Amino acid sequence: MIASLRGIVQGSTLNSVVLDVSGVGYLVQVTPEVSMSVSAGQELSLFTAFIVREDAFTIFGFRTEDELQTFDLLRSVTGVGPKSALSIIHQLGVDALSDAVANENDAAFKSVSGIGPKTAKLLVVTLAGKLVGSGKYKPTTDDSDIVSALVGLGYQTKIAQDAVSNARKSDFTAANDQILRTALQNLAR
Repeated sequence: MIASLRGIVQGSTLNSVVLDVSGVGYLVQVTPEVSMSVSAGQELSLFTAFIVREDAFTIFGFRTEDELQTFDLLRSVTGVGPKSALSIIHQLGVDALSDAVANENDAAFKSVSGIGPKTAKLLVVTLAGKLVGSGKYKPTTDDSDIVSALVGLGYQTKIAQDAVSNARKSDFTAANDQILRTALQNLAR
């Protein structure tokens, strides 16, 4: 098992770096953020996962232990391989991924290339309770105004609350008018 590597960057592509460790060049698969932030001759330390398959030995590298642990958790989900797990970490990041799981927001995973609706739902269900998010969605007083507006339009209170909750889960920072629009679109379906 190769748990970490520290060496001099020999070169990089969009998704990999070649790391010279005591005269041996290791090809390490990384996120584009890592590969674009380093240049040849620079020292780099990575936490790594060494994946052995029938046809290849592949090393995946991460800047933090949190990213590595999240990578391992993602790979434990049926249908998620190492490249998909790396792609999820790249596109969502550990914090947004944790929040998506905590808030049961499978739409966040659907936005990742190669992740379909079934796998997205499976990710949320499988990882529930295993990742620490920054918090579940909590209704605000502003949201109660949106719920009241929907009730005024003829929707039942519970249905309006669920619609607002789901709209807020998809974007915590959205303005109230955007939340109302999203809730109405969801209700129209």
